[in-house]
Amino acid sequence: MMQALAEMTVLYPINGAFTMYICRFVDPSFGWACGIEYAISWLTVLPFEISAACNMIHFWPGSHGINNSAWIVPLLVALVVIQFFGVRGYGEVEFALSLMKILACIGFIILGIIINCGGVPTDDRGYIGGRYWNDPYSAFLNGFHGFCSVFVTAAFAYTGTELTGLAAAETANPKKEIPKASNQVAWRIGIFYVVNLLLVGLIVPANSPLYGSATTESQGSPFVIAIELAGIKVLPSIFNAVILIAVMSVANSCTFGSTRTLQALAANGMFPKKMAYVDKKGRPLPVVILQLLFGLLAFINLAHNGGTIFNWLLSLSGLTILFVYGGIALAHIRFRKAWAINGHTLDELPYKANCGVWGSWICLLICVLALIAQFYVALYPVGGPNLDATTFFQLYLAGPLLIFLYLLWKGYSWIYEPAHRPLFIRTKDIDIYTGMREISGVGISAEDRRASNAELGEEKHQGGAGAYIKNAIRNII
Repeated sequence: MMQALAEMTVLYPINGAFTMYICRFVDPSFGWACGIEYAISWLTVLPFEISAACNMIHFWPGSHGINNSAWIVPLLVALVVIQFFGVRGYGEVEFALSLMKILACIGFIILGIIINCGGVPTDDRGYIGGRYWNDPYSAFLNGFHGFCSVFVTAAFAYTGTELTGLAAAETANPKKEIPKASNQVAWRIGIFYVVNLLLVGLIVPANSPLYGSATTESQGSPFVIAIELAGIKVLPSIFNAVILIAVMSVANSCTFGSTRTLQALAANGMFPKKMAYVDKKGRPLPVVILQLLFGLLAFINLAHNGGTIFNWLLSLSGLTILFVYGGIALAHIRFRKAWAINGHTLDELPYKANCGVWGSWICLLICVLALIAQFYVALYPVGGPNLDATTFFQLYLAGPLLIFLYLLWKGYSWIYEPAHRPLFIRTKDIDIYTGMREISGVGISAEDRRASNAELGEEKHQGGAGAYIKNAIRNII
């Protein structure tokens, strides 16, 4: 998905990025539905993350007795202040937060290996190895049913990687920066996601009583539990701070993702025009205010039935990222077809996806299978009542919402936007020229195109083996 997005973003560094790609290459109604649902997911996740951050503060004894309402407003104000610095403010804050998370992940990888090998003196379990992957435990708890139940959780964990596409219109050199950011994703997922989760699965039993005894989100974190099971003091507080940083990082992404998506839709006539306003410093002030208002929903969690309301709000965002990723893959597939039909070759592209169009087909297939698996889990939840309407809609509400939004815009466009009436845009009618980078436009010589396309490749080979190693480390960190 990231490679497909990078290919289109380098060629079309336009406002709204992937939402507009789906509108242009697939269908405006589907693109609008994905864009609105994507924005809603970020809008509703923000108050949840703020509430989670408040609960994590209670991990430290000095905060006991202080109501969460005392922390909500300062956290919201901090997030809004970041947005007033534009994309640069978002990027600088994310850089600082990510650096701390990376250092913590590297530290946990080292610690996890030591714990697994029995190298912690205070851990009476000794050598663990694969003990928690054998009877009575299991590497795949609840078998295939349990495996299907975590697709949405895993997809939500990856949410945010696509934000590089939204930043393209505000990036000084998207041709260089977007491919670099996209290529770094695979390294980071492999090391900081997969390796850390593998170690957690090796050193924390699935039936640990610490899961049920947790009084705050951070105490229920497998990372904190892993440290507590090893009998290590002080470190749980340090990792609680890291988890708090990670939560605020997600909240920061919420404010960026929702504001840029809604502003782009408004600028393209698909949302109220007042929301399209951007000041001289590139800040979408109206949608920032809208995001702040949604952030105030964090106060709902203080109510007696606030948790139930929050569960329904979060159900709106559960499947959204799968629809968006599938839409990006489909947009890339149709873009490649339209590119070829208009007589262009792949050599003319400023950047080509490493996995080609087949990577997009695989991405689309995985998204479809994940949606089918989630539908199965919604009908037959793990450990829950079968065919329960409340459970089904809490797990699959984003699906009916997408259909409703699609039909809503299709009905609106039938009256006011006749060009949007067809079910999808025919390949021969796809516009591949509006917003295209100059180097790929008509009138540019073949030599200039080849020189531009080769520029990125030449940079990778400059400096010999030493530069290659440095570049690999830079990609990881």
